[in-house]
Amino acid sequence: MQPANKKVEHAQTLALYGGTPVFPEGAPSWPSADPGVGEVLRAAWSDGSWGTYHGVWIERLCDALCQSHHRRFVLPCSSGTYAVEAALRGVGVEEKDEVILAAYDFPGNFRAIEQMGARPVLVDIAEDHWSIDPERLDAVYSSDVRAIIISHLHGTLAPISEIEEWAHARGVAVIEDACQVPGAKIGNRIVGSFGDVSVLSFGGSKLLTAGRGGALLTDREDIYQRAKIFGHRGNDAFPLSQLQAAVLLPQLEVLDEFNLRRAQAVTYLLKSGGNWTNLHAPVHLENAQSSYYKLGWLYSGDTGEGPSRELFLQALQAEGLAIDSGFRGFSKRSERRCRRSVALPFSEKAADSTILLHHPILLADQSILDKVAEAISKVHAAFWPNV
Repeated sequence: MQPANKKVEHAQTLALYGGTPVFPEGAPSWPSADPGVGEVLRAAWSDGSWGTYHGVWIERLCDALCQSHHRRFVLPCSSGTYAVEAALRGVGVEEKDEVILAAYDFPGNFRAIEQMGARPVLVDIAEDHWSIDPERLDAVYSSDVRAIIISHLHGTLAPISEIEEWAHARGVAVIEDACQVPGAKIGNRIVGSFGDVSVLSFGGSKLLTAGRGGALLTDREDIYQRAKIFGHRGNDAFPLSQLQAAVLLPQLEVLDEFNLRRAQAVTYLLKSGGNWTNLHAPVHLENAQSSYYKLGWLYSGDTGEGPSRELFLQALQAEGLAIDSGFRGFSKRSERRCRRSVALPFSEKAADSTILLHHPILLADQSILDKVAEAISKVHAAFWPNV
């Protein structure tokens, strides 16, 4: 296989074209071996609580999440995706209502709105990060808007306080999607404590993982009760199991430590990328400490004579990095499925240019981070040897 681009003068060094990969062993797996998880699993087995409908592990998890997020109510459930639907029902969204969300977002959020019989209303993200631009909200507002979903994506945090102020002045409920950023903070306030209701995910690839699962968090008893009643059909139809709750507890204890290590790794990698002229890091919210489920860049190398994003990613993946493209976004969705009343240039750009490094390698030691920087520099230099 030969490179299609004439500028790839050093392509023979790339693993994609037969060279030696920087990480021949591939990317690290997730979740990592955690002795604390093993201990709680043995404890749940020995006392028989692992097989109960209602037990101590769910209670402990709810208490821990209430305490860490300063919320009164926690509803554990089967996934973060379901938690979004439960949140929509909890704030009273009904058929024919409208719900604002970013035109670049997790596809499950769009589908959760559709599941309600409500109508998604697309708003653009900011030019320099992956979250809703508050200045664009007036252009999409209507009296039918009942709620807004605000997602923190790819290591960036949304200006949620500003969006909350806009929404509450219009009687619009705020749903905070914190699935990608557990433990992140804006000022001294933990992400997941904003909005009328917030959601977390415990999916298999997440920073807090139980393989599956999620949680809804709120201070409002009416939201909690509506969400809880919807899920009860003789019993809890969308539960989190005792075993899943158990394995999350030791992970919560080390979350701050792990987030600090990830943030330090991100700082190092971004400083290492002085010559990565076709990878653009986003602008971060001031006075904020993010957590990194993904480390994202916007790729501009496919302008002019550079390789496509897909080819660039294939070259990085061949070097052994767990790196991929972002979401496809919703800007091409049919008017039958959503309201698109404004231009969405930055969402379209994000869908076409986002690349994401998966988080496990951010916990590696310095020698491994050096090799991550080496792999990205190797691929970048092969396609742009004169930079």
